[in-house]
Order: sequence, then structure tokens, then C-alpha cells
Amino acid sequence: MNPYLYLSSLKKKCPCAAATLTLILLVSTVKAQVPGTAGALAATHSVDSIGRHKPVDDTAWLKSQRDLIDVFLIILHKNIYKRFDTTGHKTHSLYISAAPAVQYALSTGVGVNITGNAAFFTTADKKENLSTLLTYPTYTQNKQLILPLQSSIWTRDNKYNFLGDWRYLHFPEQTFGLGGTTTDADAVNLDYNYLRFYQYVLRKVAKDFFIGPGYQLDYHYDIQQLGLKPGATTDFNKYGYSPQSWSSGVSLDFLYDTRKNSINPEGGSTYANLILRQNLTALGSDQNWTSLLLDVRKYFSLPGNSRNVLAFWSYDWLTLSGNPPYLDLPSNGWDTYDNTGRGYIQSRFRSKNMLDLEAEYRFGILNNGLIGGVVFANAESFSQMLGSSGFQQIAPGAGLGLRIKFNKFSKTNIAIDYGWGMNGSNGLFLNLGEVF
Repeated sequence: MNPYLYLSSLKKKCPCAAATLTLILLVSTVKAQVPGTAGALAATHSVDSIGRHKPVDDTAWLKSQRDLIDVFLIILHKNIYKRFDTTGHKTHSLYISAAPAVQYALSTGVGVNITGNAAFFTTADKKENLSTLLTYPTYTQNKQLILPLQSSIWTRDNKYNFLGDWRYLHFPEQTFGLGGTTTDADAVNLDYNYLRFYQYVLRKVAKDFFIGPGYQLDYHYDIQQLGLKPGATTDFNKYGYSPQSWSSGVSLDFLYDTRKNSINPEGGSTYANLILRQNLTALGSDQNWTSLLLDVRKYFSLPGNSRNVLAFWSYDWLTLSGNPPYLDLPSNGWDTYDNTGRGYIQSRFRSKNMLDLEAEYRFGILNNGLIGGVVFANAESFSQMLGSSGFQQIAPGAGLGLRIKFNKFSKTNIAIDYGWGMNGSNGLFLNLGEVF
């Protein structure tokens, strides 16, 4: 699981699809123990203009770096070095990043949200991975309400990892039918409410390897197809329309995770997560069905002695048996942090099986770490349905973006990306933290 927040994905065929104005109105109260060791947040090198490491003292390096909090303190004529706690008496460190924003997209209209994450260690000696809580309450002009909370809590020595994905949505949106060959003309307006409760408890069984059970609930209700012409039949109707759906099941989670900071993973780290889910009518599910999710990420330092990162992400979401409800079928932009398929509007593709591969190169622009950049590419494929079978089409995407350092202690960036897909599809994507 990777705590990155997808905020907006814009509609098709719009060269100037949207403008997003991010107002950084809330600065963090951050105190960090920087001498000696500081777990995942410690820095032992500075970086020159081409990203090469230069060994320096941890405190000196952090003091040479700048983030948006520093910028605001400088504007207010405040001493930015008061953010450092060098007494050695502080037992816990809490790193908070929050960004109120006003956004506009054709898919949402004007939206307002507060995106925030809290990063912290659960013990004084910091001998565990960085724990995170993330949320982005959002309300849009199209009367969409999004209330999420995602969490990853690590105990001492990483013995246990508690993973949560809780959310409530009132979410009018478009669906384009089933399979990978649908067109914009297939768009149907939907309105529904959605309650999700996913919770896992993972136990360490070997170094960086965890296994544990989970429970997953997806409840959609007040589902309506809007604006249909008399006699029109949609893919939703053909698949099996219902005004509500329940998917309730147990899961078995296998996790391999060498990342020390999941907000901004470092080069050399690896993440692999396999979740087998069995939905059961005995637990309230409408029907029995089984799914498999495989999420693999790998990060390389490139060049090898730099902080620049080449990252790869494979996200494969498969239905092994049965028929999930329409809105529980694999779909782009419906991973835990709503990030797959930059370049396409959320829910552009939907089917029983989804394959997604993404790559991104992250590089510094300013020596002080305030500004960086990325270039990315992705490709998705969805199995055909309703008369066809197999994977018949690939939907590619690509784009570029900026990274603005919001909190140098937790290495949290504001990520602003613009992506392009097929047939004029394009969109602006905003995250607090890296996409994966």
C-alpha cells in the first residue's frame, strides 16, 4: 500500500481541460530530531546540480534544504531554524503536511478540499517504518462528496502493520461501459453513494515480509443511471443493474516492503503486495466471488549515486471466479489512492480483469530541494466482456510534472502532473506525496 492521494482527473478531448489553483494556507508545526539517527527521515548527503551525493552532517544537510514551510516563514520574517529540535529530549516526532486547495475540472466543476498527511514513528527509538495517516475531504460543484482516511501503522521493529482504507463517497460520475474498446460516446451518467471499509492486520514473518488477514466491505446504494433515452440499454443493464450492491469478504494479504518512507520511497527499495479476496454471501455479500490483486513497485537510484529515482509500478487486478457487482469491477483510478492511468478520467475503463504498468523518473531541479520534476508513462489493458474475451487493446498514457517540496522532514512533495492518453484524453492530476 502506498499513501499517495489522487485529487483530480479531467475529462476527455479538452486541450485546456482544467486549471487547478492550490492555496497552501496551512503550514505545519514540525519539530524533528535531526542529530544522530532520524530513521527514514535522516539525510546523510547533500546533492549537487546533477544529483550527486556529497556526504555532510545530517543537520547541516537538512538546514541547507528548503520547503514551502520555509518559504512562508521567510516571507513572514521568521527564523526557519527554530523548526529543528536539537535537544535530544523529544521522544516522538510528528510530521504534518496539509494543503487547502481550490480546484476546477470539467468532471467535477469547482471543488474545494483539504489534503493532509501525518507521518510519525510509533516508538522513541524509531526502529520501525514511518507510519502514515492520509485524508483529503473534498466537495465539488457537481455535488460530489469524498471523505477518505487511509492509514499504515507500524509497531516496534515492524512486528505488525495495520493497514486501513476507509471512505464515504457521494459520487455522481460517468461510466463508459465494459471492456477496453469503449468510446466517449458510450458515456452514461451515474449517481450513487459508496461506503468502503478495508482493514488488514499483518504480522512480520521474516525481514520485510508480512502475512495477515483482512476484511473488505464495498457497499453501493441509491445507484441511478441518469439521462437515458427511452429504450436505451447500457452495459450496466446487460451486466446486471441493481440500485444497490454489497460485496463483503475476507482476504489474505502477503506484503514485502523494504521502503522506509512510503510517502517518498528512496532508490533501492521494493514493494510487493498480493491480496486474495473471497466474498461470501454468509458475510452479507450479494454473491460469492473471488479476486486477486497484485501490486508491485521497484525503485532505482539513477544515476546510482544520486537522489534521482527511476520507479516502476505494476498493478494487476483480476477476477478469479464469480461476477462482482458492476461498480466493484476493476477500473482505472480505483486503486487505493486513485492513481492508476494518469491521462484518463477515473472509471474510463472497466472490466473483470485489469493490467496496468507504469514508469516514472523523478529528478531534482533546484539544489535546495524545493523544486523537482518527473516524466512518466503508463499502459493499461482491460479484458473484453459481453460477447468477447481476452485483452484486445492497450490504452497508453504519458506526461510530465513538477514536484514542490512541502515538508523536507517527511520528504512530502506536492505533485502536479499533466497526462495525455488516447483519442484526445488528457488531464491534470494533483497529489500530496508521490503517485506510487
